[in-house]
Amino acid sequence: MIAAVNIALQYGGRPLFKSASFHVGPRDRIGLVGSNGAGKTTLLKILAGQVGPDSGEITRARYVTVGYLPQEGMTVSGRTLYREVESAFGSVLELQHRLEEVHRRMAETGHDQAEFRELLDVYGELQHKLEASDAFRMKAAIEKVLMGLGFRTGDFDRPTEQFSGGWQMRIHLARLLLMEPSLLLLDEPTNHLDLDSLEWLEEYIRTYEGAVIIVSHDRRFLDNMTAKTYELSLGELTEYAGNFSFYVQAKAERMELQRAAFRNQQQQIRQTERFIERFRYKATKARQVQSRIKALEKLERIELEEQEGEITFGFPPAPPSGRTTMELRGVEKHYGSLIVFRGLDFDVERGDRIALVGVNGAGKSTLARIVAGIEPLDGGTRKPGHGVVISYFAQHQAEELDPALDVLGTVDAVASGEIRTRLRTLLGCFLFSGDDVFKRVGVLSGGEKSRLALAKMLLQPANLIVLDEPTNHLDMRSKAVLQDALRDFGGSCIIVSHDRDFLDPLVTKVVEVRDGRIRTFLGNVSAYIEKKHREGEETSRRAVEGEGEGVHSASLGERERKRAEAEARQRRYEKTKPVQDKIAALEQVISAMEAEKKALEEAMGAADFYRDGERAKATAARYKVLQEELLGEYYRWDTLQRDLERLQGLYAVPEIRK
Repeated sequence: MIAAVNIALQYGGRPLFKSASFHVGPRDRIGLVGSNGAGKTTLLKILAGQVGPDSGEITRARYVTVGYLPQEGMTVSGRTLYREVESAFGSVLELQHRLEEVHRRMAETGHDQAEFRELLDVYGELQHKLEASDAFRMKAAIEKVLMGLGFRTGDFDRPTEQFSGGWQMRIHLARLLLMEPSLLLLDEPTNHLDLDSLEWLEEYIRTYEGAVIIVSHDRRFLDNMTAKTYELSLGELTEYAGNFSFYVQAKAERMELQRAAFRNQQQQIRQTERFIERFRYKATKARQVQSRIKALEKLERIELEEQEGEITFGFPPAPPSGRTTMELRGVEKHYGSLIVFRGLDFDVERGDRIALVGVNGAGKSTLARIVAGIEPLDGGTRKPGHGVVISYFAQHQAEELDPALDVLGTVDAVASGEIRTRLRTLLGCFLFSGDDVFKRVGVLSGGEKSRLALAKMLLQPANLIVLDEPTNHLDMRSKAVLQDALRDFGGSCIIVSHDRDFLDPLVTKVVEVRDGRIRTFLGNVSAYIEKKHREGEETSRRAVEGEGEGVHSASLGERERKRAEAEARQRRYEKTKPVQDKIAALEQVISAMEAEKKALEEAMGAADFYRDGERAKATAARYKVLQEELLGEYYRWDTLQRDLERLQGLYAVPEIRK
């Protein structure tokens, strides 16, 4: 579908890509990973046609279309939300406009005129095209996507300029999904999504007919969505035949092999250099010396990738506090006519590790600010426990940094003790390297300021930490540093986040904020999601059984009972058939690959296998690639099987009593 052939690009004399080649198939699900600055976003822009490589080329089939979701900088205005998203159906809207124009002209033309008959033919042709374009499903498709991404029907007629940056991203994403490009490029799509919208997006991408390339620091999202991983490192692109977890394991194995090859090559180089030095001036060895010198010059030296060392930082020791850290009673909060909370009770006990979840706009951030003492109450009481010291982080905290200080001075102002000797290492964890630490705060980007505010908070003593979306601007390494610090923290913490991989090892309670109320679930976020799924399945099952009870209570006959069961079976078939088809197709692919693997093993086991060195080398290389590809296909098969089991449970055919 799309192929990159030997693309190379430099920025400021530094090569982002040296000679990268890869292929994107029609249904590929690819995770694009690499350290910050490796060129992930630039590669997406090249595929989207926004940036051209210095050399090499991107080839694509004529039918291929590309849709690109950037990380930031997306603003739309001048139309309502619905009209903006509806513009994704440009060709359909053009047909509708032409149809209306023909209809208007027909109303102005006499029926006995030749022009009327011509207009009637055109009208029929346009009507046929409109029906073929599935235009009558357009409204349902728009509503499905907008509601899935968290918009409400009351938002549809709002001007787009009234929506904040995170919602602007959702508007752009909704439009892209409805355009259904052949290749969808998503750069950090989860940053501004809540858990409900994130789950909806995952389900949508699973059934998406095109290819998808994702850049994300959300490990769980990558694991759930991708079946192939491309890594950018040191200007090279390496392909791994599996999701992110597969990539981590496979890369560790590859790095170990690379280090062994590097050690062997270095030993070979040292031996050659010793020979050259020893016999450089000996006439009888001159030819051998020159031969070795030329061999060294031609040698393709193995370059070890820079390894990130293990770095750990901990919060300062938590001051002692009372058993109850925070107590909210009868809390009232409203913004004008919008009531956020009414009669809310909420307790935080010493040692609690709480995730606040819910759809955007439900009041998670408001509750976090109330706990932190930043948001005033309109009613009720807020009572901190004895000796409670609160540390609070949200994105707007970045704007409270002193713009006159530099990065290093900002953290040095709050650091004390031995940690002051390691401030530059800490800043490196939060993506401030080299001379970046001497930048003035006033010239930093919004993301840089957020990371600096978070690093600063890491140095301040507290026993109740409140974090509102702390991971939005962090890479995986930075998240790991923060995660480790929170895991070892001795106080209480409340975290507003949708990052399941970040939250799961940390939290022991999940508090769902919905419709002005809160509901507490014990366990981590995965346990919460599983419980919500079970509740949803139970609700669906009861609804279907209720239909069956209706059939029974109305004293319907055997024919009606069978019809009700048949309808339930049809619903189940419609939901599970696409997944079953994918499993069947994938099993054929796996069967062919396993047959090839067996044939290669038989060839490699033959007595004369190694007589032809080139053939043996090619066969061994193909066998290794095939093993990795099979692991990726097995993972896809397992994922599809889990999807099928979930759908079969959700749409189980109830037994309707006679």
